[in-house]
Amino acid sequence: MRDHREIILEPILTEKALRLKDEKNQYVFKVKDNANKIEIKQALEKRFEINVKTVRVMNVSGKMRQRFTKTGKVSGYTSGYKKAVVTLEEGSKLDFMENL
Repeated sequence: MRDHREIILEPILTEKALRLKDEKNQYVFKVKDNANKIEIKQALEKRFEINVKTVRVMNVSGKMRQRFTKTGKVSGYTSGYKKAVVTLEEGSKLDFMENL
């Protein structure tokens, strides 16, 4: 197994993610592209000392963006990433999310 610090990249703090945290005790993380559900669960339990109930994983594709330069219009894509929605057991919570 890889190091747990390599698997979890960063939390995703959008309005929907904060609503999930308050209503359903779910947290959203950006994870490594080749990580699976079992590795994500083990990494979170080891890193934050919590009990994970379920893990849902999805691949977010990049969005098309256009920008205008002096020479004309340039189009391209933003990079995609893998996202994990984690449901915690009753009584478990993450401390770093409490100040939001």
